[in-house]
Amino acid sequence: MRLTLRARVVLAACAAIVVAVALLAVGVSLLVERQLRGSLDRSLRDRAAEVARLSVSAPALLTAPGALDTSIGGEQLSIEVLDRHGRVLARSLALGGSFLPSRLVGQVIADGRARYADDQLGGRGLRLYVAPLPAVAGAASGGAVIVAGTTGEIAETLDRLHLFAALSALVAAALAAVVSLVLVRRALRPLERLSAGAAEVERTGDTARRLPEAHTHDEVGRLAETLNRMLAALDRARDTERRFLADASHELRTPVTALRGNIEYLRRHGPDPAALADLELDAARLSTLVDDLLALSREDSAGAFEDEVRLDLLARAMGGDDPRVVVEAPTPVRVRGDEAALERALANLIQNARSYGPRDGRITVAVGHGNGLARLSVHDEGAGLTEEEAAHAFERFWRRDGGGAGAGLGLAIVKATAERHGGRARVHGSEFTIELPALTDFSNDPATTAGDPRKGRS
Repeated sequence: MRLTLRARVVLAACAAIVVAVALLAVGVSLLVERQLRGSLDRSLRDRAAEVARLSVSAPALLTAPGALDTSIGGEQLSIEVLDRHGRVLARSLALGGSFLPSRLVGQVIADGRARYADDQLGGRGLRLYVAPLPAVAGAASGGAVIVAGTTGEIAETLDRLHLFAALSALVAAALAAVVSLVLVRRALRPLERLSAGAAEVERTGDTARRLPEAHTHDEVGRLAETLNRMLAALDRARDTERRFLADASHELRTPVTALRGNIEYLRRHGPDPAALADLELDAARLSTLVDDLLALSREDSAGAFEDEVRLDLLARAMGGDDPRVVVEAPTPVRVRGDEAALERALANLIQNARSYGPRDGRITVAVGHGNGLARLSVHDEGAGLTEEEAAHAFERFWRRDGGGAGAGLGLAIVKATAERHGGRARVHGSEFTIELPALTDFSNDPATTAGDPRKGRS
């Protein structure tokens, strides 16, 4: 079973709170235990020092009943005084018939160094402090004193602290669950509205609909804006596709209708040179239109390319022997691209210049580079496009008023080819330019100035 985002966030918040409280409880527990044990050790050491002073100043009082009995914090301390042979000389009345563990006494008497130890007596935990006595006078001279205190109070304090930490963790987890649930529900409410809006768009298939605005400046608000921009782009793409299909159908209908009419005429009246010429013209127009549509489709769906293309050599090859076409390509210009597609785009620009430029005017094909861009330009001596016409020049099936007989796909193919190569196509007056990312730095290359234009091609 997969948990919802809301449940995962709530569980994560609760787990984080529990872990934080647990770590805090462990830290506090260690600190409190250290403080309590340190306090007990100081009390044991101070009491042992008092017994040592008593053994020097008044050794007879060590054996007096109750002289060694004392308590700290309500807990009775247990004391035993032993001579240098480890025999008990005096002890607290609270011990009754029990004796304190004396396994450290021999070491303490031997080396004169006090020691702490943890042990048990009658099932109770003890903290022992064994210290040497001065070798001055009296029966305890050179012996040792054992002072012991129970650790039950420390354990009880730590148990209460652990219980408080556990209860605090549970309460904090419950509060975290409630608070995080409220906050997550409030935070996810815009996402739920976005999800409902997206489901409605999916149900209706209407990309003109928009998702509800989040009215926030956080990630959810930016997501809503991004999705709405995406829907707007999809809507524009769908409109473009509809217009493209409608324009393609319209453009195809004309030559197909003419073909059918001419075929019907030939069927009724037999061969006629004029009808055959019209038939051939309509078939050529239909073939050109289909070729352009296929080329445009390939540009929209073509993949990556690895070929290195020399635009200067390509321009010289396309110029050919046409006296109207002048090629200006003084330096090698290299790009990474599809050579056939770039050749088709350049051919479209040259054909466009032939169609709309003066009949005997010059057509200039210029290749250059700068700022990391390679530029391929075609310029004719005509009046060129106005700013309004230039804004529509690369649209599919667009033709200027009084234009040629083409279907209006040539410049659209140029634009698609440029964009597929990571560049752009632009027009200024009668100059059409393709800008592409340059492949390398350039230098003068005599290979482009003479000989076969295809020779030496990379």
